[in-house]
Amino acid sequence: MVLTVIFVYKILSKQSRPLHIDSLFEIHRYLFQDIYVWAGKMRIVEISKDGKQFFPTSHFDNAFRFIDQLIAEFHKIPKDNKKLIAYKLAEILDNVNYLHPFREGNGRAQREFLRLVALEKGLTLNLNPPDNKSVYERYMKGTIESDVKTLMELILELLDTNNK
Repeated sequence: MVLTVIFVYKILSKQSRPLHIDSLFEIHRYLFQDIYVWAGKMRIVEISKDGKQFFPTSHFDNAFRFIDQLIAEFHKIPKDNKKLIAYKLAEILDNVNYLHPFREGNGRAQREFLRLVALEKGLTLNLNPPDNKSVYERYMKGTIESDVKTLMELILELLDTNNK
């Protein structure tokens, strides 16, 4: 997966601007192009999981602008303010997860997207470490319950761990 991230980052770094919501679609396309014909394309149907309705497709344009705004705010945070960085990354993750722009593959695409957003500040973030049940459980709790505090604490821990 690390080689995939490096390759995706190289592709996206050729863009004239920092990562943005369209980058999430490029990541999804790259990760799933051999599996889904619709890889990298936004869903056109309403979906839910365990009774939780995801963001309505009729309002995607507003959501895309909002997430791009969150990413722009992230870029303004000083690199040494890891707590605020972790909070903003958690807020981005929470909103991208609620958006759920794809029929399948949202989790993997959003984790890679967040990893690349963090990398823009020179930070490493792995929300999918192997054999770490605690990280998985906190990630799932945070995303399913829209618990930004849990996500922030997890991200802060992983940013610190990966940069020692």
